[in-house]
Amino acid sequence: MTTATAAAAPVTGLPTTAFPLGQPGIPKSAHKSLGAGIDYFTVKHGTAKDGYTVSVIAGGKDFMSESTAQTQALAVQDAGLTPTIVKFTRPAVADFPAADFWMVRVGSWSLKDKDEAAKVVKQLKEAGVSSKVDFTGDDGFQTTGPWSMRVVTIDPRAFRGSFRSSLGTSVAKRETVSSMARGAGAMIAVNGGFFDIHTLKNLRGDPTGISVVGGRMLSEAVPGRIGLVLKGRTARITELSSSVVATSAGGGKAVVAGVNRVAKPDELVMYTEEFGAKTPKNDGAEAVLDASGKVIAVRSPGAAVTRGTRVLHGVGAAADWLWEWATEGTVIQVKTTVTDLRTRRTIPLTPETHIIAGAIGLVRGGQTSITAQRDGMANVNMILRRHPRTLAGVTSSGKLILAVVDGRDPGKTVGASFIEAAQIMRWLGARDAINLDGGGSSTMVIGKKVVNRPSDGIERGVGDALLVMPR
Repeated sequence: MTTATAAAAPVTGLPTTAFPLGQPGIPKSAHKSLGAGIDYFTVKHGTAKDGYTVSVIAGGKDFMSESTAQTQALAVQDAGLTPTIVKFTRPAVADFPAADFWMVRVGSWSLKDKDEAAKVVKQLKEAGVSSKVDFTGDDGFQTTGPWSMRVVTIDPRAFRGSFRSSLGTSVAKRETVSSMARGAGAMIAVNGGFFDIHTLKNLRGDPTGISVVGGRMLSEAVPGRIGLVLKGRTARITELSSSVVATSAGGGKAVVAGVNRVAKPDELVMYTEEFGAKTPKNDGAEAVLDASGKVIAVRSPGAAVTRGTRVLHGVGAAADWLWEWATEGTVIQVKTTVTDLRTRRTIPLTPETHIIAGAIGLVRGGQTSITAQRDGMANVNMILRRHPRTLAGVTSSGKLILAVVDGRDPGKTVGASFIEAAQIMRWLGARDAINLDGGGSSTMVIGKKVVNRPSDGIERGVGDALLVMPR
């Protein structure tokens, strides 16, 4: 293992330029080869100079309009404290304009004096003012860090394994990255995309975008959103759409709106054997299909999806379609198509095909291109604020970059905003890069060990994972 100090040359395999965040300089780093074409780096940079403050909350948020900030500042004064109104700009990204906001803050304390800030929160509460203790390193404003990262690069010209996605034991259930890695025999793994925490409690492992595992689409795409397409030892990033259509032998045709998720009014959805839970119980209808598409049962919802079957589940108008066309013994063909929207070509769903939904596009063609609005994350918390991040990128030579930036650990590592995440990935050489799920989900596993520090304090169960396999 080799190490480098801020004054020395960078570790071989890392960029020779200064770290893109904080004070200029070469980061402290260490390197280890994990096999042919696989390099693992730890990267640390910066010093801790941020501390704590108290932020006033209005309407459930710590940022507000100027007039609301002035009103809140007066309430702080009435409580016998001195407020500071802070104006800040949420920066523009590729598809969303900049906007100004205001915060009301009280006091400033060092990292060791957090309890003093908590006393002010209590005082404000007694005066009827809602507030919270805030670590200023989370703001997304200028900082000296520090940052702590884990980076894996995989060169397909030397690597002889493969890339896969995994949903663990089922779609419905969340599972830790280390459990998914262990179950598959993976060398390396990181968490995948976001999962639906707003659905039924027992179904919260469902990815919020596309998931393809071994050529089987287990969650549909959000049209136009970005994803990571894996095949063998190749990886690429692109925008995607998907289509699922059910056609009965009698000529009835219906769009299947979703896969392995709760149906909305009048929707037809499909549950696969990987679902791993009973279908949601409602007043709709279900048709159970065998592998050939033959309807082997028509039933009320609320039963398991058995091995070797798929279930078409309809509510409202979609249930009426099933009652009309899905009689027992008939055949319903289900056609699934995934389209690469950059090339306008269909992606063959072979056993080698795996797709993970990214959360946000960060880099395209070597340039920062943050698609927060298109990808459903256009807000202050996601664009500007710092969080732990899991990032994936592909270089112009086809090398896959996996990076986990730890955060929410005051004094040790501050995480990254979307803008900073894009800067990091460009520094690492990514031509295209995406943000996967982050926060407490950010996890990197090497062998049987979690090598980063998940911000929850323990490893969180997630919806899916990206696996690096030995073959």
